[in-house]
Amino acid sequence: MKKTTLLSFHGKQEIKDQYLNRLKAHAAADEIIKGQYWDQGKGCAVGCTVHSDQHNAYEKELGIPMILARLEDRFFEGMPNKNAKEFPVRFLSAIPVGVDLKNVWRKFMAWMLIDPEHGVIKFVKDQNAKDAITNIAKAFENSIVNTVDRKEWIKLRDEARSASKNLRAAAAYADAAYAAADAAAADAAYAAA
Repeated sequence: MKKTTLLSFHGKQEIKDQYLNRLKAHAAADEIIKGQYWDQGKGCAVGCTVHSDQHNAYEKELGIPMILARLEDRFFEGMPNKNAKEFPVRFLSAIPVGVDLKNVWRKFMAWMLIDPEHGVIKFVKDQNAKDAITNIAKAFENSIVNTVDRKEWIKLRDEARSASKNLRAAAAYADAAYAAADAAAADAAYAAA
């Protein structure tokens, strides 16, 4: 079965406007809150966007990959309240109409791992851990144009796990790389299904 390409807002400005207006109304009414998806007219970033707890509704309703809804959810819940209340509108506003977003999360993961100023690698001193992180980031970059199979992701995950076991100081950072590779392996399995 061939998957269809999702286009943001299904290529329609009116869909973007509808959901942005919804979020702006929730923000104005102080209904964007942390810690719950959607209940009695209040909710988190995802809840106030799709009026449910279903991340996959982003695909159906907005043409936005579910993984971006999950990332938005994580960012939102981890922010200070003031920033979190503004974030859903900023998030949706930043997405242009009619674009394929399937690789955005891969680009983000690579950036998060190896950006010299903000990436995980900045905090790692051990060369084995740096190598594991770099290899995973390269695989994310490669996965934008080529298929990286599940076996490769698992190999990278295992390398990151091994690097994290060797050093306590690098463990948290190598664990982040491990989690990234594990998520990619799961995504590869999902895509193959």
